[in-house]
Amino acid sequence: MAHYLLSVHTGPGSAGEPPTAEQMQDTMHRMSRLEDELKSSGAWLFSGRLAEADTATVVRGAGPDGTDVLTTDGPYLESKEHIGGFYVIAADDLDAALGWAAKVTAIIGAPIEVRPFAGLST
Repeated sequence: MAHYLLSVHTGPGSAGEPPTAEQMQDTMHRMSRLEDELKSSGAWLFSGRLAEADTATVVRGAGPDGTDVLTTDGPYLESKEHIGGFYVIAADDLDAALGWAAKVTAIIGAPIEVRPFAGLST
């Protein structure tokens, strides 16, 4: 089995109008059921929801030899969309991973990028 990253992209207008409390509760319930399905199938490895992109701190090497460290506030990329959360899953192939991504996007209405981990399989 290969491992895949399913990244949830968020940004201005990516999910339309803000959900009502009832819609949010329904979405959370549906996501919980999907995560149970991922776990019972053996596909779920790890997931997480990220804080807003403006909470990021960027760390990079600086100086002539790159051994000095420079930290700056904010996301690294100037972008309207950012990764808002992710799943790391195990799947037999890309088609199976895309099937899981389709279930996620159907629930949350945000784009899901599917990428295999290089050289990592079980």
